[in-house]
Amino acid sequence: MIWTFKKKKYPDYWEAYLQHFEKKEKKTLELSRFVALDTETTGFDFYIDRILSIGAVSIVGNEISVAESLEIYLKQSHFNPESVPIHGIRQHGMTTKFSEEDAMKQFLNYIEDAVLIAHHASFDIQMINAALNRMDLPNLKNKVIDTMDLYANTRIKSNFIDKRAQYSLDDIAEAYAINLIDRHTAPGDALIAALIFLKTTALLKKSKSFKLEHYFLKSNRF
Repeated sequence: MIWTFKKKKYPDYWEAYLQHFEKKEKKTLELSRFVALDTETTGFDFYIDRILSIGAVSIVGNEISVAESLEIYLKQSHFNPESVPIHGIRQHGMTTKFSEEDAMKQFLNYIEDAVLIAHHASFDIQMINAALNRMDLPNLKNKVIDTMDLYANTRIKSNFIDKRAQYSLDDIAEAYAINLIDRHTAPGDALIAALIFLKTTALLKKSKSFKLEHYFLKSNRF
């Protein structure tokens, strides 16, 4: 008996997303597109909790394209009222909300094959991957960089620095005098992550041994 296996058919929007990774043209990282992102969620459980909103902003040539930012709010079947004081997002409000699938369509269309930037990135990526998996889709294919890893390496100048230290977004923003007026909103935190990315890479590039590829997270981090 001969067994034949059919290639799994994915939705057109996922196939369109995958096509961005098939480009033959290779750009240097300096000319590549980066997308800083943040998610606000109902909690920290990847199986139970859900994404409330996604914010993202594009970075090309060391410039942040604020005018082309992304802000999506999702309809909620699962909701945790205890999280409202943190992010201010209510289950029923005047803000236009999209289904999880429509939100993921918009997100995939926005990020394309960009290198993704986030603070404590593994959490955001795992939440997004969980949403994709509920739609019977694979995980994201994008390379990912955690701004905490970048910042930590600007601090490591002697053996007296704790290499395992954890730095919050507030800690780093305060160190760089970044305005926190929109803190705990997905677009606001995405913009803060973008600013941290530019500031830390500017410092790290002073070292001749610096290679941004070294900061790509391994898949076992998310």
